[in-house]
Amino acid sequence: MQSPFPGMDPFLENRLIFPDFHDGFVFCLREAIQPSLPEPYYAALGRRAWAQKRGQEPIAIWPEGCSALLVPDPFSEPPSSISSIASATLDVTRPVVVTVPHDEQSEATIEIYIGRGSDRRLVTAIEVLSPINKHPGEKGRDLYLRKQAELLDSQCHLVEIDFLRGGTHTTAVPEDRLKRKVPKFDYHVCSHRFDHFEDFLIYPIQMAERLPTISIPLLPGDPEVPVSLQQVFERTYAAGPYHREIDYSEIVPLPTLTTEQMQWVKERVGK
Repeated sequence: MQSPFPGMDPFLENRLIFPDFHDGFVFCLREAIQPSLPEPYYAALGRRAWAQKRGQEPIAIWPEGCSALLVPDPFSEPPSSISSIASATLDVTRPVVVTVPHDEQSEATIEIYIGRGSDRRLVTAIEVLSPINKHPGEKGRDLYLRKQAELLDSQCHLVEIDFLRGGTHTTAVPEDRLKRKVPKFDYHVCSHRFDHFEDFLIYPIQMAERLPTISIPLLPGDPEVPVSLQQVFERTYAAGPYHREIDYSEIVPLPTLTTEQMQWVKERVGK
């Protein structure tokens, strides 16, 4: 079963659906790249993990009969009392336990290496952005931007795939320069080579278009590896639950579409 859309499916951008699509796409993308890599290159899955606080700020609840004044301040006593307290056997005051629930979260990435063991070198990092990468204040965004800065300052290529219309601009290309060159796009891919550090290669994508074939850079002197994002998308969609999970006749994709886009979407799904 295939998506009713020629390229990226805007219904997949739902925050409840996208995490599954993200990991499925990363796996299928590695599968597509692996056989095309010349030896001794190879593509491995990487993973960025963190703990995210669940819900609202925690509220400290004191146990019944417990008071914040329970622990005496020894320096409020006269010197003689301090001496007696120090020499006495003290009861350990039971601490108050405040539980702050956390959810463990992680994101899969693709890392292309050359060499083995201690000689292994990271050549290209491929990132598929997730909603948590694009929303300020999220721990996942902070970690992503930190990694992005490290990669841009290293001898490693960075390829970023953004299939999300919502959220804050996050790929490494400066947003103002991108929009001067490409004023209109729904999704995009940003490729940065460490040996051409001033250049960002952009693949702009409109919702009504098929996804592009992009080039994955290797070390200078080695040919780039082409990969069809459309073929990867189709394999991801066919292997996933999306045609059963998504009720295209009922829900409206988010973020909000333009009037023109909404009309086009309705035509694609037969509304």
